[in-house]
Amino acid sequence: MKQKKIPLRKCIVCQEMFPKKELIRVVRTPAEEIVIDLTGKAAGRGTYVCRQDSCLKPDAFASGKWKKVLERALNITISQEKYDTFRNQWMEMMGQ
Repeated sequence: MKQKKIPLRKCIVCQEMFPKKELIRVVRTPAEEIVIDLTGKAAGRGTYVCRQDSCLKPDAFASGKWKKVLERALNITISQEKYDTFRNQWMEMMGQ
């Protein structure tokens, strides 16, 4: 019997490939909002972040690296206000 192919996606922070189910999806919705999509089914342009500590750490947010990476991956210019809202949502989800 043929094994089912596991879809792989690349983490936008560390650039490593992981099975899709192991990653956290971030979506730019049609309303230009940036949201964390834990279901993996939200409408909009999506990108993925792995669950490694180095990719999830708050200091990665502070450096501004995350904003640039997100802008490139989601093909959008993110205002500081939108980015701060997203960052707060992310920190809440990570329990920080």
